[in-house]
Amino acid sequence: MNLEDVREYCDSKKGSNETFPFDEETLVIRVASKMYLLTNIKSKELSISLKCDPFRAQALRLDYPCITPGYHLNKKHWITVDIDGTLTEEMIYSLIDHSYELVYKGLKKSEKLLLEL
Repeated sequence: MNLEDVREYCDSKKGSNETFPFDEETLVIRVASKMYLLTNIKSKELSISLKCDPFRAQALRLDYPCITPGYHLNKKHWITVDIDGTLTEEMIYSLIDHSYELVYKGLKKSEKLLLEL
């Protein structure tokens, strides 16, 4: 799995959009106005930061060394996943889906309505 696979997968999600709000290296993928995935596009090793339910995040960090607390993010609600071949693509896509769904649920009603148009 590479960065283009991640971008293509995220692009297929309703309301998903890419921005570079922090610098020219940090890609932020959002649903409406809220971010659900971050990654450094210049890094040699691919890693992605995702929103995650705190209980699930804790369990994932215990079970998978490639999953750590979110880098420069709220450690309770974000995880960083090193894409090093340890996890299956299916698992990575499942974590992206989970992040997207958590963020989507937290959107304002008006933002959800705009996505439905």
